[in-house]
Formats: sequence, structure tokens, C-alpha cells
Amino acid sequence: MQGRIESGQLVTVEPVSREVVPGDIVLCKVEGRQWLHLVSAVGSDGRYQISNNKGHINGWCTLQNIFGIVITVEN
Repeated sequence: MQGRIESGQLVTVEPVSREVVPGDIVLCKVEGRQWLHLVSAVGSDGRYQISNNKGHINGWCTLQNIFGIVITVEN
């Protein structure tokens, strides 16, 4: 299975201005580093489960650690 975004592809990220929902790709901070991750679930406590496109769950983060949502991916 290929990723939704391949290494070297140009992406456009906009600030979070709407509700973050499962399926969104977000720019987030995890352990001090910034990554693009897939939102796979939203917890009842308002946290966001982030994972990769291959089904691996990376953990949970808060909206405070989500800096933007990917709106376009260029080839």
C-alpha cells in the first residue's frame, strides 16, 4: 500500500479553521517534531488519534499540537 503523500511531493497546508475529522491529514507535533499524519479517530475527550496510511496508530494529540490541515497534494 502506498502512502497518500509520497516523499518529495509538494503539499499545501492551511491553518485549522474548521473541525478536524477522521480522514484529514494534519501537520502535528509529536515528541518535539512536526509530522504529517492521518487523523484516524476523535476521542470523546477532544483528542485526535493519529496514524499512518498503513494502519499503524502513532498515538493521540490535542488540537494545541495540530498546526494545519493538508488541502492539496501536488504530483
